Amino acid sequence: MSKQARDTLKSLFSSAIRADLLALLLNNPEERFYVREIATLLRKNPSGVKRELDNLEKMGILTSKKVANLKYFQAEKKSPLYSELKSLIAKSLGIPGALKALLKTTVVKIAFIYGQFAESEDAEKVDLFMVGPASLNVEGFKDIEDKFSKKINVTFMEESEFKGKRDSGDADLEKLLSGNKILLMGKL
Repeated sequence: MSKQARDTLKSLFSSAIRADLLALLLNNPEERFYVREIATLLRKNPSGVKRELDNLEKMGILTSKKVANLKYFQAEKKSPLYSELKSLIAKSLGIPGALKALLKTTVVKIAFIYGQFAESEDAEKVDLFMVGPASLNVEGFKDIEDKFSKKINVTFMEESEFKGKRDSGDADLEKLLSGNKILLMGKL
């Protein structure tokens, strides 16, 4: 391995913020984000986020574009490291992490994995329950299905319906909520 490659790898994984940034941007390669938006999504300090974004841009892993007074960052799909990094991030996060990274950019209020996968990651399919607005359209599940060779079955419920069923003690929802689950977003 060349000194340059070794130095790039060393600097690439030297920060927890950097790992979170890579997960967010590589799992949402078509999206552009500005610094404060990323800091809010990741719940990190904007100055630390900005520093790491600049470092990743210098490495050629991200690109930026200034629009008005905001600088937007996006994964650089032409980078020679893009596909390998995306694969590495996906493998290190697993399906729950990949789904969480994908859903962070949406208006999903609550999301969790239930069923066989919540009990054993050897399950053939992943049952995902999401609560959000009726207009919600999440893209990216196909990439995760392909990456992990697992089918993702999505059950969606509007927030008002979820609250109504939970408050009235709906038996089916109670059974679902009391079973094994992997919480990805929100609070039950």
